[in-house]
Amino acid sequence: MAQTTASFLGQIHELLARKRYSVTDVDENVLRIQEVESGISLRAVLEGDIVYFSLVCATVPEARITPALLRKMLAADNGLATSYFRLHKTNDGQVAITLNNFCKLQELGPDDEDDILSCVSFLLADVLHARDLIGADLQ
Repeated sequence: MAQTTASFLGQIHELLARKRYSVTDVDENVLRIQEVESGISLRAVLEGDIVYFSLVCATVPEARITPALLRKMLAADNGLATSYFRLHKTNDGQVAITLNNFCKLQELGPDDEDDILSCVSFLLADVLHARDLIGADLQ
C-alpha cells in the first residue's frame, strides 16, 4: 500500500515527538517543530515525497538587505555546509530571512528517519552560526 501525505506527516510528527521536540500540525502538509530547551522553532512542509524544512532567522525592512549582507549569505565559505538562505517578502513589506534544508523520503524507514532528524539538527546548529554571520548586519 502506498504512503499518503497524511500518513507520512503523521509518522514525521511521531518521530520528532519521540525525540523530544514539540510538534504541532499547522495544516494538512505543514508541521511546526520547536526545540523545547532553546524555544527555536521551524516548519516542515511535505510536498509529495520531499520534506522542506525552514527556520526564520529574522524579519527586517527590505533596505537592510544590502549587497554586503547578500555576499555573506551566498559565500561558499560562509560556514553553512548543510543549510541555505532564502529571502521571502512578507505581507507587511518586510523581508523574512530563512534557513532551509530538505530531504527526499522513500518509505520512511530508518534511513529517512535519520535524514529528517539530521535536517532538523543541522538547521538548529546553523541558525546559531547564521546569527554570528549576519546578526550584526541586521542591527
